[in-house]
Amino acid sequence: MAEVRAESLVKNFGAVQVLRDVSLEAKEGEFVALVGPSGCGKSTLLRCIAGLEEVQGGLIHIGGRVVNNLEPKERDAAMVFQNYALYPHMTVRQNMGYSLKLRGHKPAEIKPRVEEAAQILGLTDYLERHPRQLSGGQRQRVAMGRAIVRKPSVFLFDEPLSNLDAALRVQMRAEIRSLHKRLGVTSIYVTHDQIEAMTMADKIVVMRNGKVEQVGAPLELYERPANTFVATFIGSPAMNLLEGEWADDWFVAKTGETIALPGGSAGRKIHLGIRPEHLALAPSSENAMISGTVLQAECTGATSYAAVKALGTVLQLALPGTIPFTAGQPLHLTAAPHSLHVFDFDTGARLVR
Repeated sequence: MAEVRAESLVKNFGAVQVLRDVSLEAKEGEFVALVGPSGCGKSTLLRCIAGLEEVQGGLIHIGGRVVNNLEPKERDAAMVFQNYALYPHMTVRQNMGYSLKLRGHKPAEIKPRVEEAAQILGLTDYLERHPRQLSGGQRQRVAMGRAIVRKPSVFLFDEPLSNLDAALRVQMRAEIRSLHKRLGVTSIYVTHDQIEAMTMADKIVVMRNGKVEQVGAPLELYERPANTFVATFIGSPAMNLLEGEWADDWFVAKTGETIALPGGSAGRKIHLGIRPEHLALAPSSENAMISGTVLQAECTGATSYAAVKALGTVLQLALPGTIPFTAGQPLHLTAAPHSLHVFDFDTGARLVR
């Protein structure tokens, strides 16, 4: 295990700045997820840590060493790629042991390491097969096995599950998390899927436009997002944002309708955030915080979703169970006061109340 620290990293591709003063810390044995939309710089950051890209500024520490000038093979970090990167003419055994062979290990040393990794990953019966004879999930296990046999101090995962179907992604998420707990190796995991990050990581780093927006535990980001970008990126469906003013103890929507919101100042423009799953059906209009009309609805069995026209916008609603919403149906909604989030309208920053 080794701690990984990146300090004020800057990375440019020509005139385009891809990483802008990015700092990151992964403690020994920690599982850190890098998330953000496509093009935010998360994969570039991972490749810089691995040594596959040079940085124009800042320092990278692995295990207490500054590794900026070290070759990838000298950094004691193993990378698992999105496209598996297996040699099609080699067997599983040969693929998994090839990096050790290149490093000069003898066959007698390679064989037990490969078989140990195969046992961990459930690949023992597939060692003599070629990649074309394996499923997508099995190929991903081989790619992880190739990293495990090196016994690195750090695992780097670059969107390893993006090529798998939905059911297999769920299975592989559990397997990677179980593997991490068993081996205890510091891991940095890049994904655009916030559900993967929320269910797998000890700590999440949210990125946008080459910068870090917020770092924290999964529930911390969900419950106290630092700004409107994090608020809408973490959580599915995304948080509802209502535009209006915070006047004294009331939120005043564009339509003039009001919601009780203690602690405000005179006429400050804000976004009021409410997660779809924190809205609930009110027993009557008198008890409602928000009243609106159903535009469309869908049900997955476990959860019922509805788009509701209210307060001059469209709100997303998510309720447990099967609820027969119909288009045009009036709805009266409420939410617990502690579930309301307040953000400055101009900066998007969270406001404490």
